[in-house]
Amino acid sequence: MKILSLALAIMVVTIFGTTINVSHCKEVQFIFGDSLSDVGNNKQLSRSLAQANLPWYGIDFGNGLPNGRFCNGRTVADIIGDKMGLPRPPAFLDPSLTEDIMLEKGVNYASGGGGILNATGTYFIQRFSLYKQIELFEGTQKLIRSKIGKEAAEKFFQNSRYVVALGSNDFINNYLMPVYSDSWTYNDVTFVDHLMETLKDQLKILHKLGARKLMVFGLGPMGCIPLQRVLSTSGSGGCQERSNKLALSFNKEASKLLKELSSTLPNANYQFGDAYDVVNDVITNPSKYGFSNSESPCCSFGRIRPSLTCVPASSLCKDRSKYVFWDEYHPSDAANQIIANEIIKKLGFMHDQNQPIEPSPAPAFGPSSQDEEDEQ
Repeated sequence: MKILSLALAIMVVTIFGTTINVSHCKEVQFIFGDSLSDVGNNKQLSRSLAQANLPWYGIDFGNGLPNGRFCNGRTVADIIGDKMGLPRPPAFLDPSLTEDIMLEKGVNYASGGGGILNATGTYFIQRFSLYKQIELFEGTQKLIRSKIGKEAAEKFFQNSRYVVALGSNDFINNYLMPVYSDSWTYNDVTFVDHLMETLKDQLKILHKLGARKLMVFGLGPMGCIPLQRVLSTSGSGGCQERSNKLALSFNKEASKLLKELSSTLPNANYQFGDAYDVVNDVITNPSKYGFSNSESPCCSFGRIRPSLTCVPASSLCKDRSKYVFWDEYHPSDAANQIIANEIIKKLGFMHDQNQPIEPSPAPAFGPSSQDEEDEQ
């Protein structure tokens, strides 16, 4: 009987000790987003038409090989996390992902082509909408609860940070395309209202799942991305003002929504990261920030525009640090650095001295071995 009691006591101490250790895990991130935050989920979706799995994507990141990021280097979330001393969460579909890695680094559910609305980006065939990403997060929670127990898991998820960065696809790859019913079901005002109602529901679900420290990224001047310029109905190659006004409207309403939720949801610290003004200034006055081109992509298929994605046959600009845009849709690493710095400054993020900073790959800006275009 004494041996049995001793065994039970040892078991209780062991379980209790494990729970205490896990509950004091370092802070991690759970990221929900689209191609601006995708770090490899779409790379694992074999039928997805929204992929960054070919050169020259990732040329300035790590070993220079495609890693699923729709950029030559880092995402905005990468950079902000690095500066806060947070580990970079791996893609949910990363084959090497385990419960231990989730506890150590968090998870990134972002998916190129995904949107706040389920209907957004359907012609990409495979992509995760925000509702789907939240569903995957619920699955993650079940795994973590099985691993460390319900109480420790609850503490872990409430102590984690959350990033939600979607919205541009809901306009560019939904509302502004006449093939989608939303384009004639709503007008500019009611569509933004529809997005806010949907986003509000999604953020409330995340709160129920433990999200207490959450940041929503705002939209940039999406009417000025190279794709929108080249498709401009005026033929001038200028920014599409309607798209920019929609982005501003989204940002205004999303900011209000985050303030409302922060004041009504228990213990919610929900912040809105808006970098529209600085990105607009970078595009309008590129030389002020060290750029020489803010209109066309660094990676393009010769003079054929739009080429939509960067492919091995594409040619690269002479200096990637001088271009605001990497491809027709996405900012370059250099531009993402400016966007991240602006969000950090506005939200007052500070590095936790107790968290070690993971090394951030230094972009290897310079001429590539590929034939290069002359600066435009």
